[in-house]
Amino acid sequence: MLRRSSLYVFPSDLVDEGVERVLARVRERGVAAVTVAVAYHQARDVVPRGKSGRVVHRRDGVFLPLPPEVWQGVRLRPPGQPLAEQEAVTKLRERAGGDVLAWTVFLHNTTLGSAFPEVCAETCFGDRLLADLCPANPDVADYAVALARTAAAVGPVVAEALSYGTFDHGHHHERSFVPLGPGERLLMGLCFCVDCRKAAQAAGVDAERLRATVAGHLDRALEGDGAATPADLPALRAAVGEELDGFLAVRQGVVTALTRQVAAAVHEDGGELVYLDLTGALLGYGDGAPEGPAAAEQGWRLGVDVPALSAVADGYAYLGYVRDVARLRADVASVVAAAGGRCPVRVVLRPGHPDTLDAAHLAAKVAACTSAGAAAVDFYNYGMYPAPVLDRIAACW
Repeated sequence: MLRRSSLYVFPSDLVDEGVERVLARVRERGVAAVTVAVAYHQARDVVPRGKSGRVVHRRDGVFLPLPPEVWQGVRLRPPGQPLAEQEAVTKLRERAGGDVLAWTVFLHNTTLGSAFPEVCAETCFGDRLLADLCPANPDVADYAVALARTAAAVGPVVAEALSYGTFDHGHHHERSFVPLGPGERLLMGLCFCVDCRKAAQAAGVDAERLRATVAGHLDRALEGDGAATPADLPALRAAVGEELDGFLAVRQGVVTALTRQVAAAVHEDGGELVYLDLTGALLGYGDGAPEGPAAAEQGWRLGVDVPALSAVADGYAYLGYVRDVARLRADVASVVAAAGGRCPVRVVLRPGHPDTLDAAHLAAKVAACTSAGAAAVDFYNYGMYPAPVLDRIAACW
């Protein structure tokens, strides 16, 4: 299963078109499996084939019932999604059998964050980032484990957002009229909550001193001194000090420890875990033109350590949101090398806008992924592309 291609699908697609029709269309394009959302986050999407409209407002929550024995004693409980969509996921599982993967968004949840701000990421100024639950928080860890066990009933768990978040993602109508540089925006997203500070102190990192230094740097930027630091380690280190290195390493340790805990729970229930690394989206979501070092070298932004995570997961998924074929090949090769054969690496491609031009371009990207060592190529997303764009997939094999 973890070496077979899949197409990402929303439960709303299953309701609009019917489970059997979606399955048929997926398989007509030569794709073996469906990766279906079983827990998702708030979004506003334009959909070309929606029966009830062309704009879908998605909300936080799960498309599965919460087993009482799994959620007993768990403080954070996600809301449920529409009943028709929950029923569609159940029907898909029945019809597709073992050809379903459970796409699960973990720590990106504005509804829970708004209800429990104390478990969210905390900036150097003490502001809570309500869309991002902090992976160092014990209540969040309990929630992640329960969510993973719930999702594993559907199939291998594809774990999205099982990491730290970023300042630039999470809320609609995000606004800042201060021209912050990419380094400043990254620093604004660092979490200095009590649990992150405790983890840092345990590792010998003076988190309070770093917090004050980061706050001072950002204060100057917010007051309009024109600071525009690149989002690379040497520049950030020069801006806020070498203590940053240790702090970033602690963040990677926090994410790895939580992922290990989640994987252990899934394995105990007889399931599998695929770690979905969001670094590729961070670098190329908007235009498919990532910059800087290869993808595996930039995971530190989210607390992602590819070698460590690939050692605890059963599969590793990289988001190949890249227009240039050579850059895509290099990024995939970097992830495969970092994973070191500890688990299969799969790559998620978008078959159309903004980073794929036509069928030949998509076929070249699939070939590049395969030549770079990817075990499987997945495609995102069934309901958000016109049918002719999805037809490009069939020409890839």
